[in-house]
Amino acid sequence: MVEMIQAYLLVQTEVGRSSAVARAIADLDGVLSAEDVTGPYDVIAQIEAPTVDDLGRLVIARIQEVPHITRTTTCTVVHL
Repeated sequence: MVEMIQAYLLVQTEVGRSSAVARAIADLDGVLSAEDVTGPYDVIAQIEAPTVDDLGRLVIARIQEVPHITRTTTCTVVHL
């Protein structure tokens, strides 16, 4: 069994767009969940990919292309 690289993606959106962004992100392959939240971020998504490079491609080439996203922060899960 291949252990997947997991991360939490913190997303800031344009005002009033968090629900649409969360729905669009949730539909992408590699996204386990995407929820609207309150606080400094508008959406938090749990994502996974087979490698760190694949995780980066998911964020940069797929998620950051979703309209109305202004900034993302990727927090990779570590297992100590």
